[in-house]
Amino acid sequence: MKFHYYISSIVITFSVIFSSCESFLDVNPDGQEKQEELLNTRDGIESAMYGVYSKLRESSLYGASMTFKHLDVMAQHFDCSGNDMYTQLGQYNYAHSDVKSIFEAIWTSMYNNISNVNAIINCDLVKNANSYPYTIYKGEALGLRAFMHFDLLRIFTEQITRNASASGIPYATEFSLNTPAFSTAADVYKFIIADLKEAELLLADEEEYADESNFMLDRKIHFNLHAVRATLARVYLTMGDMENAAKYASAVIKDSGRTLTEKINVEGDLAGVLSNSETIWGLYYAEFYSLVSPTLQQYQSRSSLNPRRDYTDIYNKNLDGLDFRLNAYFGSTGESVRFIKLTNIYELRGIASSKPSDLILGINMIRLPEMYYIMAEALLESDIELATDYFNAVIEHRGLTAINQRVNKLNLSLELIKDERYKEFWGEGQSFFNLKRTHSLISLPDGNSVQPSNSVFVVPIPDIEYDYRN
Repeated sequence: MKFHYYISSIVITFSVIFSSCESFLDVNPDGQEKQEELLNTRDGIESAMYGVYSKLRESSLYGASMTFKHLDVMAQHFDCSGNDMYTQLGQYNYAHSDVKSIFEAIWTSMYNNISNVNAIINCDLVKNANSYPYTIYKGEALGLRAFMHFDLLRIFTEQITRNASASGIPYATEFSLNTPAFSTAADVYKFIIADLKEAELLLADEEEYADESNFMLDRKIHFNLHAVRATLARVYLTMGDMENAAKYASAVIKDSGRTLTEKINVEGDLAGVLSNSETIWGLYYAEFYSLVSPTLQQYQSRSSLNPRRDYTDIYNKNLDGLDFRLNAYFGSTGESVRFIKLTNIYELRGIASSKPSDLILGINMIRLPEMYYIMAEALLESDIELATDYFNAVIEHRGLTAINQRVNKLNLSLELIKDERYKEFWGEGQSFFNLKRTHSLISLPDGNSVQPSNSVFVVPIPDIEYDYRN
């Protein structure tokens, strides 16, 4: 049994990944022997970790497909009427050849990187780690392995709360040429949680080593303790375990040191950079602008994406106050309205040298507002007042009036939370997952809607996965 389409050339991939890291990572192994040699040193392991992060930002993963591009087309945030691939994707035609290619790339790239991270986890220095820095390496690697499997699970399997016996995906734990067996979705969730909880223990003391090395300098661009807990909150919410979802979201809110961005600072807060106040975890990516600009800024290209034409109606829904996100996320460029939330304004204006030195270029992977929305949803049935407080905290930081302080008061509901999530996470790849998790109607810009179903929410596992199995 082989899955050589994403693993047989893994040693070559390791070499490519390492060489794609920053210039100080001058490591290019030429085979298995060199790879093992690399992972026998502290510097080599750190180089391998940087390689894993580098792979995550590829366009087939979080550099485009799984953030502002394909997943957000599926959430109906964007369209491109002149491009058949986008049209078919927006119609959930997963049998279309170009659409199939998108998900084959996601599947193979993700499992390729999972194999890379497994090589780190299973090397001698990390496998039985019991002291710094190897506990940090193992904690980050385990967290990343869980994170990657979780997103594959959210794309390619049924929503677990609707089918407890849903089929799953392989949970890969080895750097190996052997194909991992498929596990049920329920078992994959168990594996994910086990990895995340071990990572939480391993990273519990990471702040003690903040100044120990360059690797520890900015934990925001590493899968840190708070990223682990935030992912646990996501996972438990997706499983319908509201008690544990609230437990971990609350821990992030209280202990991460992150704060909600003030409304006057929303504009530009995510424009190709990691938010100084809200980012729990992000990928450093100096060239992110080169991917975002052709797709989001250009408006006469077959590859450019246009915000759905009723975007103002979405932000004006339940409006009381001034939603600062509207002008921060959308702007006119020539003849067209463009989505500018992710566009590096310093590059766009030709003043890159003026970028403040404390801003990190890159992709926001997990932000603090999500934890507040998780708290609001998790407490909706058990403590409506506290749930409302968490919900209000976010919308007030976006310029809106608290729902219970309006002339026409509103009671918190799942629909309100869903509406605000959709506004907040435009361009970040989370909306489709939330529509799927809540089994929601998907509204279309023309006023029609798509009924929730497995044919919409479950992407078929790529054929190539089965082509190499006996």
